[in-house]
Amino acid sequence: MYVDLLTLYLLAIGTLLASAGMTFWEHRTNPRRSRTLRILAVGFTTLAIGCALVLVRRSVPGAIGSAVSNLVILTGYLLVLGGIASLSGRQYRAASVGILLVDALVWVGWGAQHLDAMWNHVSALPIALISAMTAREMLRCEAMKALRSRHIIVVVTGLHAVVYVARALILPWLVTMYGPAMQAAASKLTVYEGVLYSVLLPMALLKLIRDETHGQLLQEAQTDYLTRLGNRRWFFEQGERLFGGDGSRPVAVLAFDLDRFKAINDVYGHQTGDQVLKSFAEIARSVVGPHALLARIGGEEFAALLTGDDARRAQALGEAVATRFAGTIPHRTHGVGIGIPATVSIGLACFETEVPPLADALAAADQALYRAKSLGGNRLEVARTAEGSAVL
Repeated sequence: MYVDLLTLYLLAIGTLLASAGMTFWEHRTNPRRSRTLRILAVGFTTLAIGCALVLVRRSVPGAIGSAVSNLVILTGYLLVLGGIASLSGRQYRAASVGILLVDALVWVGWGAQHLDAMWNHVSALPIALISAMTAREMLRCEAMKALRSRHIIVVVTGLHAVVYVARALILPWLVTMYGPAMQAAASKLTVYEGVLYSVLLPMALLKLIRDETHGQLLQEAQTDYLTRLGNRRWFFEQGERLFGGDGSRPVAVLAFDLDRFKAINDVYGHQTGDQVLKSFAEIARSVVGPHALLARIGGEEFAALLTGDDARRAQALGEAVATRFAGTIPHRTHGVGIGIPATVSIGLACFETEVPPLADALAAADQALYRAKSLGGNRLEVARTAEGSAVL
């Protein structure tokens, strides 16, 4: 089906304006990325205005129409770059001003004498540069590295850069070899690619931000609001994944329960109790290390799942948690500093080869925990399993 350049330009303008509207609407429902979405919406709108100016550029005498439309389009690309950079808290204000200033000076110096060469070839270089910078910025965005949709953005902006590099450096040679028909074909190809860019990039950016929001909501649903540890749901979901291995490495479960925690709440208040819980979480996290699954699974109940070498030294790690936590928790009341005595009871269940379901392993650790509490608390007890002693 034959589609003329005017129709393609109008299609690009329409898709950019629609994308700008959707992006601006999205900012109202996503406060965290509101600034990014507003910058992108303005960027897509500016690109649409630039494309509209292209349609009337020849009605303005000299090179003014071409220069203005090119500068407006560059501003749109720079805004898109700025929007993506804002995902990482970075800005390109100085670079943007520099690129626009250099482009304007080039148009002033060469535009009137070499209008066709400027429009067809030279003006493509800054677009290629900005698109390459956009792809690079997306690649280095740490906040989005876990999201697959960022690869679409990298591909779209990277391909856009390649197309415009080819238009600036390769197309002049092709026109010399094959005549003006090659220029017309390249112009149509560029506009086709521009339409795809105007559709794919905004949609990919919206998906990226929605995927990030979904991931954050999922993480919040699996995180304890007070201690910022994983919650019971997270512990079992992640733990079952580790327990579903081939049984070639040992695993250990530590069950923790703060001693006489109700008395702490009754005597010092729930705010102080919350501080005790957070203090324990910080101590336990620092002792068991980043590779352990550590979660708050109940009011004052915590659990840790360790594998490999960490599992082999689980008893030493558990005892280290108890020792460090047994110190008094700093507390101020009526301007006076006091210490709150707080201890923890711990149950340990270890499995060398025959690993049961996680719920059964935690139940075994709980039995050892109850024994530790019955013996006065502030101690670690080891569960007995079908393999005999749980100590590895």
